Parts: sequence; structure tokens; C-alpha cells
Amino acid sequence: VQLVESGGGLVQPGGSLRVSCVASGFTFDAYGMNWVRQAPGKGLEWVSNINSGGGNQYYVDSVKGRFTISRDNAKNTLYLQMNSLKPGDTALYYCARRIAPAAYDYWGQGTQVTVSS
Repeated sequence: VQLVESGGGLVQPGGSLRVSCVASGFTFDAYGMNWVRQAPGKGLEWVSNINSGGGNQYYVDSVKGRFTISRDNAKNTLYLQMNSLKPGDTALYYCARRIAPAAYDYWGQGTQVTVSS
């Protein structure tokens, strides 16, 4: 199993960024997937999840209306579109495979998102 994130970078407040996670080594469309982030000096924070078929999405309150999770099962790829970014969104963003509610068994290496002027 491998999860590889990409697309992070430096963006100004109010800007947008899309991060991606390419999955391999397992049947991608059989699993729910999540985005989890870790801000500097803080613990892990769950951001969003999407079910295996892509029809149901959930978000932490702080990103509702600004972030959109999606997936392309034909490409084995998970996305997180982030709009109206704030400095508080600065973090290392991980994708993680969900095996049960709030339980993840495989993680990517993370992609850094920095929101700063």
C-alpha cells in the first residue's frame, strides 16, 4: 500500500490550492479516505473524509464551505480543493486510508501547505 501526496506550497491568505493523493497497492474504490493535518507544534487534526463511492463527504467545522474533498476512482486519486485559505490552515496535510470510524491504517508522507503573506 502506498499513498503519495502532492500539490502543497506557499499561498497568500484568501488564495486557493488543490492537494492530491495517489493511491496504489490496494483496491482504492473499496475504502473511505481522509485528509488529516498537523499544524506546527500541534497534534493531528482530522479535516475531511469521503466514502468509497464519493457520494458522502464530511468536514471539520473550521473548513466547511471552504474545502472540498473529492476522488477519482478511475485514477486512484484523492483530492482536497482548498479555497479562501487562512494562516490557520498552515499544516502538513496527510491522506489516510480509513478502516473504521476515526481509524486509519495507512498514511502518506504528507504535503506542506503554508498560508502566509
